[in-house]
Amino acid sequence: MPDLFRPPNPDLDDSQVIGEVHDIRAALADVLRIPRRWTGGLRRTSAARAIQGSNTIEGYTVSTEDAAAAVDDEPPLSADDATWAEILGYRRVLTYVLNVATSSGFVIDESVLRSMHFMLLEHDLAKYPGRYRESSVYVRDDRRDANVYEGPPSEDVPGLVATLSRALATPQADDDPLVRGALAHLNLVMIHPFRDGNGRMARALQTMVLAQDHLVEPTFSSIEEWLGSNTQEYYDVLAAVGRGSWQPGNDASLWLKFSLRAHHMQAQTLRRRFADAERQWEHIDTIVDENGLPERLGAALFDALLGLRVTRPSYLKHTALDERTATRDLVRAADLGLLTPKGERRGRHYLAGEPLTAIREELRRGRAPLVDPYPTLAEEIRRAR
Repeated sequence: MPDLFRPPNPDLDDSQVIGEVHDIRAALADVLRIPRRWTGGLRRTSAARAIQGSNTIEGYTVSTEDAAAAVDDEPPLSADDATWAEILGYRRVLTYVLNVATSSGFVIDESVLRSMHFMLLEHDLAKYPGRYRESSVYVRDDRRDANVYEGPPSEDVPGLVATLSRALATPQADDDPLVRGALAHLNLVMIHPFRDGNGRMARALQTMVLAQDHLVEPTFSSIEEWLGSNTQEYYDVLAAVGRGSWQPGNDASLWLKFSLRAHHMQAQTLRRRFADAERQWEHIDTIVDENGLPERLGAALFDALLGLRVTRPSYLKHTALDERTATRDLVRAADLGLLTPKGERRGRHYLAGEPLTAIREELRRGRAPLVDPYPTLAEEIRRAR
């Protein structure tokens, strides 16, 4: 029996999906090579959605506004202290991944994984951040009130993580990064080396592996947003492949298809957002021109269009204005109904006003539906359960 789950041989459908995902990602990379006004906004929202998605899977209620606040290093709007600590922990991990994974000579090894885990949970030392578990671990399905998976014995964990680290540090030339990332995710979540945070670690690891192919910047490589929106399917496929306990000889084909589907759907979503951003800025340029507004205000209107909250501190940071001028800009936009003020004093922020929400809805109505590359996969996973 192999020490780790091995990558299955992709079938014809898998090979086609892999090719399509690479084509979409290459096209996105071509777009990003030319500086555009909307890139920063989409980069921030993509990071926020990854934070939101990965923490939502773990049962933490994370609003889009709070996830964006974490990216912008601003205080939360609604999260309680415990949830906010988890959000900030994952932000630290994601920031690490986004900034170091593409550097020359970077290697994923045990020290990297343990350091990431410490960043994730350093706010709660009772969860032993950065340390392997020393006892049995179970994954529980609260809906069924039952344990659905038992990890390998704790004494096997150091050796298994060492084996995984060696595999990640020495990828084969013909390894496809989509497949390699999927298997890294699967192996880490099945080894379950830590007392807590294993799912978030596995998802961050997959993003890190994808970042190493240097095609699309890591922010736009993550599938955590899609996983967060399809949590039950995610749990179901892991249960179907794991079959209750550490069995690395099990066939991982369903997991590979599930992961490739997530990449395909997320890549389609990003392609649509890139196209939407161009049209959104056309509308913003018209609004700015017709109302005699300063061009600098366009970035704040774009953030609001994306669903982000606009605050005076964030506007100051992005424009380098003095406080009086920044306040005047935002108040003027609010007076015109372009932004809607919420809260008072230190909690004052602005959301999209009616003209902006109308633009958003118009673009949504004109979108073509996403194409599911594996339309029967959900049923296959259900049958495997």
